[in-house]
Amino acid sequence: MIEIVVNGEARQVPQGTTITGLLAQLGIRPDRVAVELDRVIIKSSFWSETTLAPGAKIEIVHFVGGG
Repeated sequence: MIEIVVNGEARQVPQGTTITGLLAQLGIRPDRVAVELDRVIIKSSFWSETTLAPGAKIEIVHFVGGG
């Protein structure tokens, strides 16, 4: 297990977890969010190949519709 920070909150995840895997663990629909990893926005096409390192800081932003 490694420790990462998600939206300011420490969290333990298995080593080798990808952004896609993290979203699945959190129960978040990937089509409704943007993800920033260590202050860099990661395109969704790279989520499945982007492995999280110990100490990674992830910000997940949900899209909200309105009108």
